[in-house]
Amino acid sequence: MHRSLITPLTTPLFRRAVLTCALAATAVTSIPATAAASKTLTVYTYDAFAADWGPAPGIEKAFEKVCDCDLQFVAADSSIGALRKIQLEGDQTKADVILGLDTNIAEAARETGLFAEHGADTAALTLPTGEWSDSTFLPFDYSYFSFVYNKENVPTPPTSFATLNELPNDFKIVIQDPRSSTPGLGLLLWIQAAYGEQADSIWKQLAPKIVTVTKGWSDAYGLFLKDEADMVLSYTTSPAYHEIAEQDTRFAAAPFDEGHYLQIEVAAIVKSSTNQELAKQFMQFMLSDTVQDIIPTTNWVYPATSTEKGLPEGFTSLHVPEKTLLIDGIEVEKSRAQWIDQWVETLGN
Repeated sequence: MHRSLITPLTTPLFRRAVLTCALAATAVTSIPATAAASKTLTVYTYDAFAADWGPAPGIEKAFEKVCDCDLQFVAADSSIGALRKIQLEGDQTKADVILGLDTNIAEAARETGLFAEHGADTAALTLPTGEWSDSTFLPFDYSYFSFVYNKENVPTPPTSFATLNELPNDFKIVIQDPRSSTPGLGLLLWIQAAYGEQADSIWKQLAPKIVTVTKGWSDAYGLFLKDEADMVLSYTTSPAYHEIAEQDTRFAAAPFDEGHYLQIEVAAIVKSSTNQELAKQFMQFMLSDTVQDIIPTTNWVYPATSTEKGLPEGFTSLHVPEKTLLIDGIEVEKSRAQWIDQWVETLGN
């Protein structure tokens, strides 16, 4: 029997917050409308995206200038939480668009049958994977999973999972749970993509160094910032936040010889929406220079297109993996439950 997203083994994958989540906790349920308009377009997303310091406010303001509409963002605690909300609401959902799933869970979302074709022109996409052919899920940003460290505390970081495992067990890392966190799932897939049948051996060697496994990204990053761990599972783009927002250059992402696993965030139109044309206009707008220039310094990841403005200076010095790892979404959906079961058994969680 197919395991749906709402079975216990695949409890909601808590979507990681942007880096400012580690410094400010904001409970957001929606971005209120500010202008009268003929139609309302409702976008379900994750809390960090909809927060005051996230991308949503800037996108809302810009889109309402061109759409003759009221754009409203409704936030769940994670993108998977937003998906579950749409599943539970069924045809009665108010959502026109969902924003913030990633390619690791897009196939599971596709199998719900809840989403329509986006109709967007994807020619401007500049993803590491090359051309994009998915007519349902539209990318809007991406980054790579990585271990982030403080250069003052770790002057010689590990350069692979092998060298990480060779370090003394008093070298500590903090990671996220793949059952409740997209970075946690990303690490699981990263090791799986790099080591295949030997993945279990890597986890067994890694286990003594894991100080804790958190439910989501923000808890893990917060512990790291409090010096509770030497490294934290995050993104290659995470140091850009510290450099740009805090003028702090102490943080870096450790380059791993195995390569780094790619995360691509996507949006989709809800099939039951009565605002199909407006939703398609919004999807195309997500690829505009206006939105793509907002993404780097609010979501702290790479935009999905190359804009005229280009990347902020703090992004140009980031480590860009020479080898990109990515498992096909169909294979992830086929094997995710098995890999998670094996991970639970290995780590005793």
